[in-house]
Amino acid sequence: MPELPEVETVRRQIAPVLEGATITAAEIVDPRLTRPVEPDLVAEALVGERVAEVDRRGKYLLVRLDSGRTLVVHLRMTGSLRHAAAGELPEDAHRRATLRLDTGRDVAYRDVRRFGTWELLDPDHLRPYLSARLGPEPLVASFSGAKLARLAEGRRAPVKSFLLDQRRIAGVGNIYADEALWRARIHPRRPAGELGEDELARLHRALRAALRKGVELQGSTLREYSTPNGTPGRMQREFHVYGREGEPCDRCGPPIERTVIGGRGSWFCPVCQQS
Repeated sequence: MPELPEVETVRRQIAPVLEGATITAAEIVDPRLTRPVEPDLVAEALVGERVAEVDRRGKYLLVRLDSGRTLVVHLRMTGSLRHAAAGELPEDAHRRATLRLDTGRDVAYRDVRRFGTWELLDPDHLRPYLSARLGPEPLVASFSGAKLARLAEGRRAPVKSFLLDQRRIAGVGNIYADEALWRARIHPRRPAGELGEDELARLHRALRAALRKGVELQGSTLREYSTPNGTPGRMQREFHVYGREGEPCDRCGPPIERTVIGGRGSWFCPVCQQS
């Protein structure tokens, strides 16, 4: 599933294509994308809208329109965006929607597993919609070590599950949680509320470092993810633990181990991330 670095990469690449452009035609061919709203109604509402800004909140892309409405796009597991000159998008059995712009570009949404969503929200609905689902952004200046400590206080859940809870911290998924915990030398099963001050400070630095590295390398391409420009991410070349079961730890040498926490695979070093 695309996490904060992947979605931020998509935002950075698609923003120059969409911002300032007017949608002259829209086609949504998959009813699952907009349900329970009929896709034709969403497509019709998008036509004539000018894109003011492309923003991101957690794993959500926010396409802000001049009318005040926002198209909220969640890529879920396999959603992605592509763009090309009008009429030049390649044939794609997994294309679920297409927007034509007055700039002579087409933007396509493709999704192999069909779990992604498009929701067109009025201004009054957007803030409560996001507030109910998302905690603070981990890369903003206001996300301090003290903020992380307050969020973790009293939490009995494993720190890995705590990091994955979008209501606590927005945008962190399986990959970057494992990478951050390795950097911080913290076992993923440790209860979040039992971490000491020094450990929380290390985790704060490690989480931000892992996410920033992911953004720098344009995300991780493991299966379906690629950027709107069609290139793969490069973060997978820098993994220290994720997906590396049996390989030596980059820091101390013993084989990386895998366990399951909260139904999610979790990779860690059994020596330098002792429980």
